This record gives sequence, C-alpha cells and structure tokens, in this order.
Amino acid sequence: MSDRAPDASRFEPSRKTLLFDRFMTHFIKIGGVLVITAVLGIFLYILIQIVPLFQGAKVKELATVALPKAEYPLVGSDESALLPFVVQPQGKLLFIDVEAGGATSEVDLGIIPPAAEGAAPPSISALNYSDRRQELIFALSNGTVSIVPLNYSVDFSAGKGKVVQNAKANEAIPLGNPGAAIAEIDFGDSGDAKLIAGIQQIGDQAELHAVRMTRKRSLIGAGKLVVDKTYNLTPLLKGKPVGLLVSSQADSVIVLTTEGDIQYFFRSGEEFELRQSFRPFGDLADPTVASMNFLFGDVSLVLSSASGVNRVFSLLRPEGSDTRTFVQTKQFPELPGAASFYAGSLRNKAFLTGAGKFASLRFSTTEEIRWEEELPFTVAQARISGKYHRLLFLDTESKLHLFDLQDPHPETSFKALFAKVWYEGYSEPSYQWQSTGGSDEFEPKLSLAPLIVGTLKGTFYAMLFAVPVALLAALYTSQFLTAKYKTVIKPTMEIMASLPSVVLGFLAALWVAPLIEQRVPSLLLLVVLLPLAAVSIGFGWSSLPYRKRRMIPAGYEFFVFLPVLVLVFYVSWEFGPTLEKYLFVVTDPLTGHKIADFRLWWPSVTGASYEQRNSLVVGFMMGFAVIPIIFTIAEDALSNVPDTLRSASLALGGSRWQTAMRIVVPTASAGIFSALMIGLGRAVGETMIVVMATGNTPVMDLNIFSGMRTLSANIAVELPEAPHHSTLYRTLFLGAMLLFLMTFFVNTVAEILRQRLREKYKTV
Repeated sequence: MSDRAPDASRFEPSRKTLLFDRFMTHFIKIGGVLVITAVLGIFLYILIQIVPLFQGAKVKELATVALPKAEYPLVGSDESALLPFVVQPQGKLLFIDVEAGGATSEVDLGIIPPAAEGAAPPSISALNYSDRRQELIFALSNGTVSIVPLNYSVDFSAGKGKVVQNAKANEAIPLGNPGAAIAEIDFGDSGDAKLIAGIQQIGDQAELHAVRMTRKRSLIGAGKLVVDKTYNLTPLLKGKPVGLLVSSQADSVIVLTTEGDIQYFFRSGEEFELRQSFRPFGDLADPTVASMNFLFGDVSLVLSSASGVNRVFSLLRPEGSDTRTFVQTKQFPELPGAASFYAGSLRNKAFLTGAGKFASLRFSTTEEIRWEEELPFTVAQARISGKYHRLLFLDTESKLHLFDLQDPHPETSFKALFAKVWYEGYSEPSYQWQSTGGSDEFEPKLSLAPLIVGTLKGTFYAMLFAVPVALLAALYTSQFLTAKYKTVIKPTMEIMASLPSVVLGFLAALWVAPLIEQRVPSLLLLVVLLPLAAVSIGFGWSSLPYRKRRMIPAGYEFFVFLPVLVLVFYVSWEFGPTLEKYLFVVTDPLTGHKIADFRLWWPSVTGASYEQRNSLVVGFMMGFAVIPIIFTIAEDALSNVPDTLRSASLALGGSRWQTAMRIVVPTASAGIFSALMIGLGRAVGETMIVVMATGNTPVMDLNIFSGMRTLSANIAVELPEAPHHSTLYRTLFLGAMLLFLMTFFVNTVAEILRQRLREKYKTV
C-alpha cells in the first residue's frame, strides 16, 4: 500500500460545476419571482376589469343654451341628444342644434285649426311625449287630439352625418265628448294598435275616455291608422281623475285620482275592466300622489308623494292569484319635496327625478342612487337621452342645460350581485342569474349567489363520491395489495387522470344520465348494500382462524372479496326496480292511476324537482375525474412511510389493519391532506363535465336530483357572447376573481394544516 495521503483536490467540484450550480440557483429564484409576478399580474388584470362595476355615475355639464323667454311645457330629444327640442305654448316646436352651438329653428306644426267666425280659436290643453316612438300628442280645448311623429333621421348630404327632423302632424282625432277640453292625455302603441286616453273636464266633472286605433297591414306595407273602437271608462271610475298613463302595449290605462288612489284598467277581450284600485301612500299623513310615471317597459310605476317619498310598484302575480296586479317592490330615499320632474331611460331601469334644484339619478332594479346633486338652477323639465349618455335640464329661466352622463354599469351593485333582489314580475325577492332576454325591456339578473351555490354543490357531491373510493383504494393498494398487482393498478389509475373532461361530460350526458334516470332505486340499494357487504366480509374474514386465512397469501385476499362484491352489485342493480314497485308508488297526475316511478315520487313527496341531468350525475362523473388525482398522491404518501415504522408495529403485535390506521395513515396525513386539496381544486374548477352533464341552470337548490351552474361553467358559457367591457363581461371576470379567491383561500389553509400535520407526525 502507498503511504501517500489522498489528493483532496479530487473532492473539490470543478469550476464549471460551480458556475452551473450558481446559474441554476439564480435561474430558479428568477423563475419563482416571475411565477409570482405572473399570478399577481393576472390578479391585478382581473381586479382592473371588475372595479368599474362598483363605481357610481359621473355627470358633467357640457353646454348651456339660452332660449327665448317663455314657459315651455315639454322638452324632448333624439336618442343622441344632438337635436333636442322644446314645445312652445302655441304648439310650435323649437329645435336646438347642439353641434351648431345651440342654433335654434322653429317648426310650425299647424296643430291649432283656424277659428270659426265669431269664435275664439282652440288652444292646447294637454300634451305628452313618447321617447320610445319619438312622437308627440297634442290635446286641444275642442276635444280633439293630434299625434306628431318627429321623424328623426341622419343626413349625410354634407359629407358628415347630421341629425335632422321632419315633424308632421297627423289628422286630428275626436276623443270623448265633442268640444270638451282635454285636461290630461297619453297614448301607447303596440305596433298594430294605438290606444289614446284622455281626461276631459266638463264643468266640475271629469270624464275618462279612450279610443283604439288600428292599422291594417297588407303586402305593400302598413296602412293608415283608423279608429277601431271608442271607450267611455267614466262609469268604472271611483273618484275624480287627475292623471293617467297608457301602457306601451296599448292594453291598459292607469288613472290617478284626487284622493291619492291609483286605478288599473285592463282591456280584457274588447272591453276594459277595473282590475285593481290601491292607495300607494295610504300609510302617510298626506296620501296625495305628486307624480306618477312608467318605468322602462311599462311594467312598473314610479310614484312620489307630496312629502317626497319615492316608491316603485310593479306588476306581478301574487301567490295564489292568476292576475297581475301592482305591488310595492322598492322604496328609495326621500326627495326634499314633491317630485317636480321625471325622466325615464330607454336603455335600462334608470330614472331621473327631483324637486326644485335637487336632481337624483336612480336605478330601480338595484334600488341604488347612481348620482344626485343640488344644481345651481331650478329644474322645470328633464330628459335622459335614448343612448343613456346625456341628461337634459330645462330650467325656469328658459335655459337648456346639457350634461354628459357616464354610467356604463348601473345594473350592478353589491346587493345586485350577492343579495336578494325583487325583480319585475317576481312575487318576492330572490337570487337570480339571467344575463339576457328576448326584449329591450329585459331586466338583467346578475346575482352570483346561485353560481357560488352551484359551485359548492357540484364540488360537494363530487368529493362525496370520490374521497371514500380514492382514499380506501390508495390505502388498500399501498398497504395490503401484493406488489405484483400494485404495478398494474397504480399506472392504470394514473392513466385515468388523463381522460379529457369533454369525454367524461359526453359520456355523462348521453349514457350515464339516461341510465341513472331509470335506476335510482338500484343506486340507493348500492349505496347501502355495497359498504355493508364490504364491512361484513372484512369482519368475517378477520374472525376466521389464522390457519384458514393463511391459505390465501397476504395481498391476494381480493380474490375472495371481489366476487362477493360483484354479486352484491348485480343483485342490488337488478332488485332496484322491484324495490321501486313497493316503496316509490305515486298517483300519476295525468291518468290518476297508481304507478311505481321514482321520478314522479320524488317531487310529490319532497316538493323538489327531478331532472335527468342532475347533481348525482355530475357527482359521479366529476368524482370519476377526481379519483385518480387523490388516489395517486395519497398512495405515494402512504407508500413513502418508512418500512421501519411498519415493521416495528407488526413486531409489537399489531395487525396489518391496526398498523395501517394507527401508524401509516397518521404519518402520511400531510400527503393525504394535500391529495384531498388538489382533488378539491380540480372539482371546483371543472367546467366541461358540469356544462354537459347538468341542465346548466343557475338555481339556489341543494336538491341532488336538480341541475346547477357553477362559476367556471358560467364563464365558459357566457363569455363568448359577452360584449367587450360590458356589464356582463366584467361580471364574468368577477366570477373568475371569486374562483381565484376560493382556491387561494383553500390552498392557503391546506398548506398551513399540511405543515402542522407534517410537524406533528414527522419521523426522525
């Protein structure tokens, strides 16, 4: 042997290795920082998208136009507020060109006919304006009415689009008693029919008359409006009428009386009937109604009292009734006095009201005040532009004030997104998600509560099915199964995790859902008998003498258990219909005969619905997707428990079951918990299975036999149709933020608990 000492330089790493190690150290650090930065960037981007949902309206004055001194009874506008107008006392229209710096042009409509010899000419006694149809209606003191379409259009003759009008008065129509002055007038147009109603003053008496006009349509287009039927509603009145409204559907008339009563007349067939009479401010000392106006859609009434109380009444069907009547659904903060002006939006459920110098922009759905301010002038008339981007105020000094309005998301608030809201047509406040509808008057319903409940519901049923199966399978595979079969089972389970979600959803929708629908009693038997059989077999096997048990080598016991479990499965599946015949009998609502059908029995007994694509199907298929993840991670954690601990337990006399449950499982608890949390994260974020395997209906229902919609499925379904930066678009981002926060919270709590479990059960 050589006496020479070993060369220490042999154990020193090369410079190249040190440089590479240093590079990788910094590379990993930079990579970690970049990952954190990317996550924070995503969080910040989502936050930027959702912040505007909770901002109020912004209003800024753009211009003021001084008009000739006069008392203008009405102000109106085109939808862009580029050519507003005021009505002059003599019936002429004064148009204001905003783009031309407020230049005015006067239009004589010829509303007032020439007076008969020796008689005074008639005068304008009432008028009204339909923002939707951009039509004026004039009522004269001689008992006739005339409708004036403004005929707004865009002229490109000068090379640039310019809003122009071509207002023309239609032929005068007599209403009610000839020669009697009309004190109030309104009209509605459904397209094929037009209903005009007016209050005529005859001495100290007031009468209510209406006329329905129809338009004959042919192959060459719409024909001329002709009088179809006249109505005298005076005998149906209770009290003296002082105000009225006609719905845009031309089927109802709302009348206000001096006593503060509101009477609702509805046309049933060819005649009108008094459907409802109520006093909206009967609980106040002064029940007088100061203002009464329709909200967009003409389903709700916006009312204010003499003291400034502001309430909304909506048409709905009370429980137990088939007739729609008005019920109070909203109450806003009080105005400083009786409302002196009102303007409704044509885009949403917003309305502008106020008293004197005080103006308030309010949104009916959310019961929120979007903007309010004490203006430096007294408001006489107001109007909201058709595009909901301008506010027009006509003050008492004959000045027209144009304000810019920025309120892109009035439909949202914390209440609208997370609390109960009383929507139009609903009998009570509720949580609803319905982002689109079939008409412009649709009231968006953007409550995220049903989606959150659907997410938790789907996750719960998936984990309820997956956790017992995955954990028990992992425990058996790692602690009891022989290595020969373990090398087959584990890779097979891992391959299951690679199955695409869309394939599982497809199978769930077209195969599993119809199959389960016919075999629910069989599933109930399986849930009871399979665990019971497994426990019984295990208990019986452990009770056998050791000399009999050793006949089957350790790890091969499943050859005894599996046939028995398969037999129990088969018996349960086949015996299900027999069980249904005895336990789930119900009277068929169509025939009146007794039949055995779980699908009818469940709703009749529980009151809950039964749908083919339901949470049971989702729980089964989503659980099938989650099982491989939980199994793989849990099995690795259980298998990595040191053999020394297992051997020591067995040497001290512990059975394999005792060793597994009291030694192996606690030691591997941190890894098992991680498996559960990762599986939970997969279930929370699952999309395609939920979209395809449920009715995808957002309902607040924990019923296992009803469908649901989750946050992730809602984003997948709605986002392709959501206009960029629209309210729906940003609300979907809010749903994404909720998913982000839910998973972040769950993962944070899981990591804290995992570390504690690791410290508690760590081995030296």
